[in-house]
Amino acid sequence: MDRDTITIVSGLPRSGTSLMMSMLDAGGMEVLTDDQRTADDDNPKGYYEFERVKQIEHDQSWLEDAKGKAVKMVAELLKHLPAAYTYKVVFMRRKMEEILASQRRMLIRRGEPTDRVTDEEMATMFARYLDRVEDWIAEQPNIDVIYVSYNDLLDSPLDHAETVNQFFGGSLNLEKMVSVIDSSLYRQRR
Repeated sequence: MDRDTITIVSGLPRSGTSLMMSMLDAGGMEVLTDDQRTADDDNPKGYYEFERVKQIEHDQSWLEDAKGKAVKMVAELLKHLPAAYTYKVVFMRRKMEEILASQRRMLIRRGEPTDRVTDEEMATMFARYLDRVEDWIAEQPNIDVIYVSYNDLLDSPLDHAETVNQFFGGSLNLEKMVSVIDSSLYRQRR
């Protein structure tokens, strides 16, 4: 691991970012979290979040502490990453119908409305948004990215963990990375 590079685990909400953070953590990469958001029924193994990430547009001072570590960041915030740093981004992808079903389940558990936008409208918005984010990432000379399918990762964990490990120079513990994958938590399989 390059001690000056910041690893970002990103994607849409409910796309498997917490799983990837737990894999990197288990594999031996230091992670930047604050444990403010605790595990719950939607993420029984934890969220791996760092609250200051949400303020990146106005507060980037925490990025110095993120060097050589992995931090989770929703895709929407990537555009605020300053060019002064280099990043390795693990961008999680997941079947859109599963993301939407998982979000719906989470909203129901929290007692929040689920009918503000139809699934079809949300899927269209997300697809357009992902295209823009991926185009933006491709234009950033300071960002190296790997796209990981949550679905494929769960179907063949060792192969995909190896690909992620190679992205980081082969320094992670593959066996430990794979050991944290719990297919029983793949509840919105489509």
